[in-house]
Amino acid sequence: MKTTLKILTTLLIVLLISCGGKEEKKKAGFSYDKKETTETKAAPKAEKTPPSKRVDLSNKGVGPITSLELPAEIDQAMVTHGADVYKKMCTACHRADKKFIGPAPTGILERRSPEWVMNMILNPEQMVKEDPLAKDLLMEFNGAPMANQHLTKEEARAVLEYFRTLK
Repeated sequence: MKTTLKILTTLLIVLLISCGGKEEKKKAGFSYDKKETTETKAAPKAEKTPPSKRVDLSNKGVGPITSLELPAEIDQAMVTHGADVYKKMCTACHRADKKFIGPAPTGILERRSPEWVMNMILNPEQMVKEDPLAKDLLMEFNGAPMANQHLTKEEARAVLEYFRTLK
């Protein structure tokens, strides 16, 4: 038993001595120090405007609405109907003045054409497939597609009139 203990102690000492501390090994070893590079860093990328803030008034979108003229005066009866439709059908995903699951409609007609808004309301599936801006919005809002609420053109137009009152 004593000889086994002596042999094990000797092996342990030899092992510790062979693993440790020679100065030339430390110099040749791996270093975690950050080395300076001679490469020049590229200029930082310009801030990209998110699709929800991008202005594109020329795009009419994809769908049944190809032309829409908005009268200068807002139709209050249509606004009331549009607000009712919006509250029933849209508030699950949209908040009037802030980003939620979908973008906020406040000021939408300053960024999008009326035709684009109507086509997005009436035809969201095709818009997301074919319209580049709708595709970008889908990505910005984490891939949450707009649900088709199957509104009539009159209901969609009333919602658009309601959007005109949001400032």
